[in-house]
Amino acid sequence: MSFFIPSAWAQAAPGAEPNPMFTLLLFGGLFLFMYLMVIRPQQKRRKEHAKLVANLGKGDEVATTAGILGRITRIEGNYVVLEVSDKVELKLQREAVHAVLPKGTLKAI
Repeated sequence: MSFFIPSAWAQAAPGAEPNPMFTLLLFGGLFLFMYLMVIRPQQKRRKEHAKLVANLGKGDEVATTAGILGRITRIEGNYVVLEVSDKVELKLQREAVHAVLPKGTLKAI
């Protein structure tokens, strides 16, 4: 194996301890990576969803997280009433709304 890495570099000197600063930098880099790749995008999505839920209005055509499409007929506090078909209404939590669809989408489907 000395073809790729010289033997003198492959092993630490006997009795030598690892540098604690290297370990701290490694953990700091790992935390920074996790923040940029996982935490920050999730916070951004949560803010966008909260804004979407806050801006819901009567007559909006929406899709829920369960895949139900409907038109909002009433908003009652933390609940919305969706008309999914003629004379068929469902009461759902506002947070269950996944997306607001463009007007006329339900007629096109």
